[in-house]
Amino acid sequence: MPLTLPCNNFPMKIGILECDHVLERFRHIAGDYREMFTDLFSRHAPQIALRTFDVCNGEFPSSLDSCDAYLATGSRFSAYDDVDWIHALKNLVRRIQEAKKPFVGVCFGHQIMAEALGGKVARADLGWGVGVHSVEVIRPEDWMRPEQSSCGLQYMHQDQVERLPEGGVVIGRSDHCPVAMFRAGDSMLGIQAHPEFPKAYSEALLLDRIERIGGARVNEALASLDLQTDESAVTKWIVEFLEGRTQ
Repeated sequence: MPLTLPCNNFPMKIGILECDHVLERFRHIAGDYREMFTDLFSRHAPQIALRTFDVCNGEFPSSLDSCDAYLATGSRFSAYDDVDWIHALKNLVRRIQEAKKPFVGVCFGHQIMAEALGGKVARADLGWGVGVHSVEVIRPEDWMRPEQSSCGLQYMHQDQVERLPEGGVVIGRSDHCPVAMFRAGDSMLGIQAHPEFPKAYSEALLLDRIERIGGARVNEALASLDLQTDESAVTKWIVEFLEGRTQ
C-alpha cells in the first residue's frame, strides 16, 4: 500500500520508485526503503507527500501525472543488468525526462538515470565506496539551500557513473567517486550517496558484507560512521530542486 505523509503547506507529491527491498533480517532496524524515505522526509521536509511504487516487482505509475515528481531508490542490482523491470524503469526515466517532470535518483537511481539517458555505469576502479565520505560541491546551484561547500553522507556502492549523459554536469565529487552528484538538463538530479540510511542500517550491511568488501575497508567504514553527516541539508536540497521544477 502507498505510504503518504500529511501535506501541511505545499501539496507536492513525490513518487518513490522502489528499486529493491531491505532483507527481512534487517527490517527491524528501520523498516524497508519506503519507511526510510518516509522517515527522512518527515524529519526534514514534512510538507511533502509520498507515494510508493514497487517497480522492482513490476508496479509502475499508470500515468506520469500520478505524482508531481519522482525519486528512484538504491538497489542491490546494477543499472546495466539485463532484467525486465530495469529496462522498463529506464524507459520510465526517459519518459519523465521528456515530460520535464522533476526526478531525483539515489545510488542505483542515480546510476539508472545516467544509463537511461545515454551515460555509462561500471564497477568502480577503487572498489567499494562505503561509510561516510565528504562530497565537495564543485558547482553550487541556486536550489542548494542551505548553502554548503561540502556535505558528509553515507555510501554503499560498487558501481558508479563513469560517463555522463549528454547535457550532464557534475555538481559534487568525493575522494572515491568523481561523479558523486550530477544534474542532467534542468529537471534530473543524481546523488550517489544514501541520505536515507540510518547509521545502524549501514553498520549492519557492512558487517554482513565483510567478505565481499574486505575487512580493512569495512573497519575503516565502520569507524567513519561516527562522523557528522548532512542528510538534513541534502534532503532540503532535494526538495528545493523538485519544488523549483514542479509545474
